[in-house]
Amino acid sequence: MQGKVTLSLTRQELRRDAGGRASWVSTTATRELDASKVALVICDMWDKHWSMGATERVEALVPKVDRAAASARRRGITIVHAPSDTLDFYEGHPARARAEAVPLVGLPVALPRQYPPLPIDDSDGGSDTNVDGSEVPNDPVWRRQHPGIHIDEERDYISDLGSEIHAIFKQKGITTMAIAGVHTNMCVLGRGFAIKQMLAWGVDVVLVRDLTDAMYNPAMPPYVSHDEGTRLVIEYVEKFLCPTITSADIT
Repeated sequence: MQGKVTLSLTRQELRRDAGGRASWVSTTATRELDASKVALVICDMWDKHWSMGATERVEALVPKVDRAAASARRRGITIVHAPSDTLDFYEGHPARARAEAVPLVGLPVALPRQYPPLPIDDSDGGSDTNVDGSEVPNDPVWRRQHPGIHIDEERDYISDLGSEIHAIFKQKGITTMAIAGVHTNMCVLGRGFAIKQMLAWGVDVVLVRDLTDAMYNPAMPPYVSHDEGTRLVIEYVEKFLCPTITSADIT
């Protein structure tokens, strides 16, 4: 039986400079946590996306997410697979049944919070491959989580419901949620189980910054590359929402 595993999370944030100038300073702080008190939530890593560019980038990210989840699982971190809108596909799956079996608990009062606008314009849907208008934004072509990400039938959970995932955390004594997946400026921020909601419920949240990708079209403001757009969103998270870590911290 595996003994207690301690994680050292190097949490990176951007804070306002206290030296009298209007600037942002990157800060890091190391926090040690019992691995059993940490969950890795994998957000919306679907098998297919309506955007060809998004599908291609998820394909490239899948092996990295799978390796990180496998290593995190071995260290005692709870893995929650959260492929939104696909729970019907997993009806009867042991990991889905495990999530459904957790008794729901009362949810904390979520205090509303206003956030500054995003640093990128994703009002066109964010696809960099919809150049001829043939892609249909928000068309749910996904059926399941990408099959390249292993789901452990004996230990993992499958849910896209914030109330279920919050109950899992309470049952297992989880205090910190590390979230990976896509898309940083959309689902990773806004889903009912994701950053903004969990912060509102008082959960300690960190974004795994090397296991995420934004939904951004470089033809839209601020007219930067896709990778730079993702970096800007990660910076936004570090400024206004929560710290970030790398997958090395949990693996």
